[in-house]
Amino acid sequence: MYQTIERLRRDELIRVAETRREEGRPERTVYALTPAGRRTLDGWLADALATPAREFPEFPAALSFLPILPPEEAARRLDERAGAIEARLREREAALAGVRLPRLFLVEDEYQLTLLRAELDWVRGLVADLRSGALTWSGEWLADWTGTPT
Repeated sequence: MYQTIERLRRDELIRVAETRREEGRPERTVYALTPAGRRTLDGWLADALATPAREFPEFPAALSFLPILPPEEAARRLDERAGAIEARLREREAALAGVRLPRLFLVEDEYQLTLLRAELDWVRGLVADLRSGALTWSGEWLADWTGTPT
């Protein structure tokens, strides 16, 4: 964090607004945006809100290697993921249950909960397809399909 603050100061995007010391607490430095910092923030925020980014999370990369596992093991591992997502979802919902803030201050949490719910639904559907045989593969099928010997 200190390296980030120092870089922002060096690039003249922030400045020290004040330094405070409260009784029994360490010295506290308060920073403020410079005009250049405000322009940079406004530009970043405009792009981040308006333009979908090409993000590369680990899960889609792992999905591309799904055929390495037998379908039964893939279903078992994905079921574990669904359980972990459910736990995270319950935890986040519980943490937000008592929060009484205007929606404006909760939209980030709302977005994260929506993503978790969508991922959970999708993973559950994939597990169901693997368990029902609607999605399956074997070494022989992969070799036939890809044209590579087993």
